Amino acid sequence: MSRIWKLPVPILEGVTVQIKDKKVSVKGPKGELSYTYLEWVNAVVSDNEVVVSIDSDEHKNLRGLTRTLIDNMVVGVTSGFEKRLLVLGVGYSAKVQGSTLVLNLGYSHPINHELADGIKADMEQDPKGETIVVISGIDKQLVGEQAAKIRSYRKPEPYKGKGVRYLGEYIQMKAWKTATA
Repeated sequence: MSRIWKLPVPILEGVTVQIKDKKVSVKGPKGELSYTYLEWVNAVVSDNEVVVSIDSDEHKNLRGLTRTLIDNMVVGVTSGFEKRLLVLGVGYSAKVQGSTLVLNLGYSHPINHELADGIKADMEQDPKGETIVVISGIDKQLVGEQAAKIRSYRKPEPYKGKGVRYLGEYIQMKAWKTATA
């Protein structure tokens, strides 16, 4: 059983945390996030830390969740989050046009993916010349959602490995059919 809830959330330099009416507001150099936690959870700011507790053991699963969400907000407004997607395949490409990510993934038409507010996309090249799409923002959940949506347009297939995958993701490759004599 995890005991992460026992650790207080440290408030980093340049970050302000306010708790009022079950709502946590976190402001930092990269932006502002807020979260309304459930009624059975208590959060208190003391000595540059946020301490999370619960009213009864019936709702003990919520204290770790609330603590982690608050910690993600503090990290997000200071350093932010990012996901890297690798676009593999002959003729597969991606480019950023304003707040739209244009993907050519082997379909008869390009896919125009509108990025959510607060999400930014950048392009990179790896040493082999493959395209890397970097999705970044301050909200961890929103960054993950956008990356998963982009990956879902063309998931990596198991024979050649073509498609959109997370950087470092391992794809179990299947063997092709073999002819018998």
